[in-house]
Amino acid sequence: MNLLNVEKMSKSFTDKILFDKVSLGINEGDKIGVIGINGTGKSTLLKIIAGLEEPDEGGVVKGKSIRIEYLPQIPEFDESLNILENVVKGKKAKEEYRDLEGEAKAMLLKLSIPDASGSTSTLSGGQKKRVALVRTLLTPADILVLDEPTNHLDDTMAEWLEDYLRKYQGAFLMVTHDRYFLDKVTNKIVEIDKGSIYTYNANYTKFLELKAAREDMEAATERKNKSLYRMDLEWMMRGARARSTKQKAHIMRFEELKNRKVIEEDKAVEINAFSSRLGKKTIEINDVSKSYGDKVLFRDFTYIMLRGDRLGIVGPNGSGKSTLLKIITGILQPDEGTVITGETVKIGYFSQENEYMDQNMKVIDYIRSVAEYIETAEGTATASQMLERFLFTGSLQYSLISKLSGGERRRLYLLKVLMEAPNVLILDEPTNDLDITTLTILEDYLESYDGIVLAVSHDRYFLDKMAERIFAFEPGGVIRQYEGGFSDYKDKVLEEKEAEEKIQAARTPAVKGTEAGEAYKSREKQTKLKFSYKEQREYDTIEDDISSLEERIAALEGEIIKASADYTKLNTLMAEKEELEVALEEKMDRWMYLTELAKTIEEQKK
Repeated sequence: MNLLNVEKMSKSFTDKILFDKVSLGINEGDKIGVIGINGTGKSTLLKIIAGLEEPDEGGVVKGKSIRIEYLPQIPEFDESLNILENVVKGKKAKEEYRDLEGEAKAMLLKLSIPDASGSTSTLSGGQKKRVALVRTLLTPADILVLDEPTNHLDDTMAEWLEDYLRKYQGAFLMVTHDRYFLDKVTNKIVEIDKGSIYTYNANYTKFLELKAAREDMEAATERKNKSLYRMDLEWMMRGARARSTKQKAHIMRFEELKNRKVIEEDKAVEINAFSSRLGKKTIEINDVSKSYGDKVLFRDFTYIMLRGDRLGIVGPNGSGKSTLLKIITGILQPDEGTVITGETVKIGYFSQENEYMDQNMKVIDYIRSVAEYIETAEGTATASQMLERFLFTGSLQYSLISKLSGGERRRLYLLKVLMEAPNVLILDEPTNDLDITTLTILEDYLESYDGIVLAVSHDRYFLDKMAERIFAFEPGGVIRQYEGGFSDYKDKVLEEKEAEEKIQAARTPAVKGTEAGEAYKSREKQTKLKFSYKEQREYDTIEDDISSLEERIAALEGEIIKASADYTKLNTLMAEKEELEVALEEKMDRWMYLTELAKTIEEQKK
């Protein structure tokens, strides 16, 4: 059954044509992934389908009873309402027995938002995206329209969302750059390319094969048309006369070939690996520890980076991954331990959030502020040539940064970091907001890069391609080392879990009947829960600690507004706010655990 049709739709942004009379149908059971280079109009297409933006020509046709739920790339909330109220606002369950608030709290908890009564104004960007995801998924829809749903999800959350969407009864259309995610949940790929839409009945892996076949066929057709055009041009130049029907048809074919839309070959983001010389002494991390209040992010972490290291860092949101990167780069100081950096080390830090960009600066001037020329494996390249390789064509190079899409700005920021020719590349969530084409070429670039790479990422595909060693943040402030990529790490964790379960089963004696009952009671008596001395003290003071953190964050927000013109101070305040928000999130998790433990202890006493 057809649910929605996009019919001969056109849309332009200033002088750029995003869509040229494109059509698309969404049917029951469609699980669609939308892909394309940043700036091609992926988010615009989603907004048009969701009814939030109007096309220049054509339209969207859907049944009156078709219900659409939309997850925006950057969500907005009513700050006069708390988190739970924002999530359930305007929602109505079809079944009277459903407890929407209870379901919302459970989903929020799955996505590491434990305090549903908190204010949305205190949430980080990633937390806001996860709250918005719950708001979108809470009530059934005929079509889900999801813009970057996997951004800011750790691997556990991504697996939960994968399972949810695989079981989802309705249709969905989503933009994501997570290639494993696309493979597992989609049955159709919609590619946006040069103002056109191509639809493939396939998941991501099969799509790559079908796209290659399409491009080969188009290239063969274009070669044939060029050959015919050259022959017809020679014929016309000899003085063709339209005296016969055959000659008229020949002239008409020439005009059609002359005015045809020439098929352009895809331009890829090509990056030649280039870096500064790296001496023998790199970066030594010695017994580094960092805590916020009673929350230990990591303790006694030691590692000496080696030339050619390819390191991936994984762990739950808020566990301290970005904090470790900031300590390595010198932005933050550890509570204990040292980081010693060699004299020749030149760090390129691609942070999770783009650095400040002057919106009135031209694209080419932004890159020229780093270097006018750069030495590559192929020789000297100018700033303009490097921009070309990053898909910033001649006209776009002289556009203002304010006219770029979010993904284009992210790509521009990556180019600036690489133009600095670092020999240690530190990447914090590099896959957020980069299109798949850019990611693929970045991965290829890293294979030939002779410096050190350290990346925090939730993108499992990227880590499998890039990393040769994984550092996993585990409970208790432990950072554990695993050899191989992400899949190797997950396999090792699963093996250890299964081995531990076998050991526990072997330790449990087989008992029957009354003996089993007595054994159970004996074990229950031995395992009755109680607060340790430290937990009791923490439980008595944790609410005051939370209030203090919330007050400091609120005060910082006021200071940030006042310091809007002082970029140095603003960056310092923003960094402090980010760290406090992480600490608050961890403190809320701890409060929830201690509260549940207190309830269990009270119930045991009864």
